[in-house]
Amino acid sequence: MKIAIAASEGAPFIKTGGLGDVMQALPEALSKLPGNSVCLFLPYYGKIKRDSRWECEFVTSFAVTLAWRQCHVGLFRLKSRKKKLQVYFVDNDQYFDRDPIYGCLDDGERYAFFSKAVLACLSYLDFQPDVIQCNDWQTALIPVALQAEFRSSFPNTKTVFTIHNIEYQGWAGIDFNYEVLGYGGQYTETLRYGDASNFMKAAIVTADAVSTVSETYAQELQYPYFSHGMSSVLTQRASSFYGITNGIDTTVFDPQKSGNIPFHYTAKTMVEQKAKNKQALQLELGLNQDPDATLFAIVSRLAGHKGVDLLSYIAHTLLSRPVQLAIIGTGEAQYEQALSELARQYPGRMVVRLAFDPSLADRVYAGADAYLMPSRSEPCGLSQLIAMHYGTIPVVHATGGLRDTVPPYDPTTGEGRGFTFQSYNGEDFMGAIDRALQLYYDDRAAWNALAQKDMDLDVSWKVPAQAYMDMFHKVTGING
Repeated sequence: MKIAIAASEGAPFIKTGGLGDVMQALPEALSKLPGNSVCLFLPYYGKIKRDSRWECEFVTSFAVTLAWRQCHVGLFRLKSRKKKLQVYFVDNDQYFDRDPIYGCLDDGERYAFFSKAVLACLSYLDFQPDVIQCNDWQTALIPVALQAEFRSSFPNTKTVFTIHNIEYQGWAGIDFNYEVLGYGGQYTETLRYGDASNFMKAAIVTADAVSTVSETYAQELQYPYFSHGMSSVLTQRASSFYGITNGIDTTVFDPQKSGNIPFHYTAKTMVEQKAKNKQALQLELGLNQDPDATLFAIVSRLAGHKGVDLLSYIAHTLLSRPVQLAIIGTGEAQYEQALSELARQYPGRMVVRLAFDPSLADRVYAGADAYLMPSRSEPCGLSQLIAMHYGTIPVVHATGGLRDTVPPYDPTTGEGRGFTFQSYNGEDFMGAIDRALQLYYDDRAAWNALAQKDMDLDVSWKVPAQAYMDMFHKVTGING
C-alpha cells in the first residue's frame, strides 16, 4: 500500500511533544510491513534547515494559491538509504523559519499553506497514495483541500484524520475560507463551527475515517466532558471512528543501549543496575543519597490537564512519606512557580528542573522507582509506556490511554501493571501512591517482579502498526 503521512512535527528532526515521537516511530513501523511504501511530509523549519545532522537534497519548487496570493513551495528530500520510507520537507521561510514553531498569530494560514503544499508536492512527485494520514489540526485541512481542489489528481485516494489531542483544534475567523483557502461557499460551512472556522471539525466531517490514539479515548471523545465541544460531531462518525493505542520506539527508549544512562540493564539485571542508576540520578539532581527512599518521578509539560494541580494539592502529604520527588519539564507559569517553591521547602527530597531535556528524561526513567501520571485526561500517553519499559512502575489516573495500558495491580494475583485511581481527586491519587508504597516497603520481591513484568511487555509499534494497516484496508477497500 502507498501511504502518505503529514504532520507538523516529527522526531528526531523537531519535536515539542508526543506527536513528534509518534511521527518518528509510526512511519518507520509502517514502512517495514510487506508491500508498503511510505512518505512523510514535515514543514522545513529553520531549526531543521540549519541542523548539520540532516543532509537534504532539493527536489523542486513551485507555487500554490492561497486565496488571491501565490506562495512559494520548496520541496526537499532527506538523503537516506531507506527506500520504503522517504521523508520530505516543505520549505517556505516566511511561514516556517519561526521559533517557537507554534503560537503565531498566522498559524492558521501557515498550516493551511502546508496542507495545500503537501497535496501539490504529491502531484509533482507522481506519488499516488492509497491513503493520506493527517495528524492533528495542523494538517486537518488536507481532506478539505483534497475534496475541493486536488480530487482530479488523486481520484482514488482516501484520507484518515488522527486526533492526538482534541484540546487544540485550529480556530480561525469565519471568513477564513474566503481570506485564505479561496474555496466555494460550501466550504465555509464545512469549516464553520459556531461563529468561527474550526480546522478539526472540517477534517472530521470530510475525512474518510477518523482515528485517535487509544481505544478508551475514542469512547471518551463522544462525551462532552472530554471532547472540548466536539462530541456531537464525532458521534456522527461513530461507525468510522477508530481507537488505536500508540506504542513507543523501543530502539530510541532502550535501557539496554541508551547512551543517556550510565548503567544498562535488562529485566533480568534490573534490580542491581537500576539501583546504580538511582544513585547516579540522586547525585546528579542533588537529592539525598538515600537508596531506601522511594524515588517518584514526573517528566511532563506542567499544565493543569496533566494533573499538576492534584500533585500540588497532595505534595505536602506525599513528602511526609519516606519518598523523594523529581520533576522535569516546563509549562504554565503558575505551576512552575508552585512546584519550584515546594522544592525549596524540601531540599534534598524534591527537585524541579524547568527544562525540556530528553537526555535527562532518559536518566529519570532509568533511575526512578515509580512514575506519577495523574492526568485529568490523556489521549494515549507515552510516558507511562516508556516508564514501564525502563522498569519504573506507573501510578496513573485511569483515563484515556492510561486506562488501556496500565491495568491496576492486584496484590493477590500479581496481575496488572501499575497503580491506578478512578476519580480525579487528591485523596484517590494519594491512595494509589500509598498502595504503591505499601508494596515497595512491605514486599520488595513482588515490587521487583512487577517492574520486571512491565519491562517484558511489548510496548513497541509492532501491534499498533498492524492495527493502522487494518484500518487503512477497511478505508481503502484494498485487501490485506
